[in-house]
Amino acid sequence: MTEARITPPNRNRRLLWIGILGALLVAGLFLVFQALNENTQFFENPSDVVAEGFESRSDVFKIGGLVKDDTVVTQGLTTRFLIDDFERDMAHDLHVTYTGALPDLFREGQGVVVSGRLTSPTHFQAVEVLAKHDENYQPVIDYRDGEKAPRS
Repeated sequence: MTEARITPPNRNRRLLWIGILGALLVAGLFLVFQALNENTQFFENPSDVVAEGFESRSDVFKIGGLVKDDTVVTQGLTTRFLIDDFERDMAHDLHVTYTGALPDLFREGQGVVVSGRLTSPTHFQAVEVLAKHDENYQPVIDYRDGEKAPRS
């Protein structure tokens, strides 16, 4: 005599739904991690960028340093300047080109963080320029509206 197996009536349908939800979960996690990987920007020192054999960990990365004195040249909206590393000596100068409006605090001798990509071993095309200020920075406050000026 052969024995008949008894299976729950919705077992196959339940397994199908579990498989579909599992596949959707894996696809969603893949898309999230892919998006996070594309938006990663690494921070590099200027001396490391111009060093022999430098390879960036991503296409777009950030460089932080000081704008060298007497190197800022502006033609229309395009600005070119050199960045210096304030921690170590640099083997070569790092030329930065940026097209757009610069922040108000941008000036020679000030700290700057530029985001972009290398076009050659010593040339960097910036897409964003952030000017850094020291800890003594005080914003300009307009006291013409009748408020009292702060005591110094």
